[in-house]
Amino acid sequence: MKNYKNIQTFDELIEREHGQIGTESRNKYEEGAQMFIVSEMLKSARKEAKMTQEELAEKAGTKKSYISKLENAKGNIQLSTLIRIFEQGLNKKIGLTFL
Repeated sequence: MKNYKNIQTFDELIEREHGQIGTESRNKYEEGAQMFIVSEMLKSARKEAKMTQEELAEKAGTKKSYISKLENAKGNIQLSTLIRIFEQGLNKKIGLTFL
């Protein structure tokens, strides 16, 4: 069992659970966290547009099952596909920030 006694910040907790930045475990955690964020943004934007997954898929030129996978953070996505889904499917611009 891991010791949480001296942890004072969220960053310290993540490091204790998933290792230091750059380790395989931490990279896998970070990738999953980013996919979760994208999935929630997609789901929220689709619902705000009052669209079903099927309607969005048709408008964006993809399949409903693919939209579902993305919204459930179960699939990988190419940047060009993500842009197409947001811009063509939802009529929203997408911006990226690199840290």
